[in-house]
Amino acid sequence: MRILWTDGSASPNPGPGGFAVIENGKPVALGNERLSSNIRMEGKAMISAIKLAGEEGCEIHSDSEFWINVLTKWAPTWEKNGWTKKNGEIKNLDIVKELYELYKKYPVELVWVRGHVGTELNELADEWANKARKGETL
Repeated sequence: MRILWTDGSASPNPGPGGFAVIENGKPVALGNERLSSNIRMEGKAMISAIKLAGEEGCEIHSDSEFWINVLTKWAPTWEKNGWTKKNGEIKNLDIVKELYELYKKYPVELVWVRGHVGTELNELADEWANKARKGETL
């Protein structure tokens, strides 16, 4: 099982966004959107990580409590209810659906890490997400 670290960035938020996937201390996937948000980019990073690992599976380390909650708590109910929720629309539904399908299809373990407290690979993911936001590629 591959160990991947993910992060997303948008500055301003919303604004130009970027994401990164780190493995063994190096970026293995980067991406960006001209107009995005931190949340969208965090989700895109997880999508890239799961696609990268595929059947082999991965352990994703992320500082996004939001996406971990989406995958482990909320998406199963939203899917059961026809991708609706009681109090309004599901934001970023395109990412929610794609990410949840990948999460169900492949072996994925999610590990939440506190962001911006000096955890080396989380900081590296943040650094590369910001570089990706500014247009850097692999």
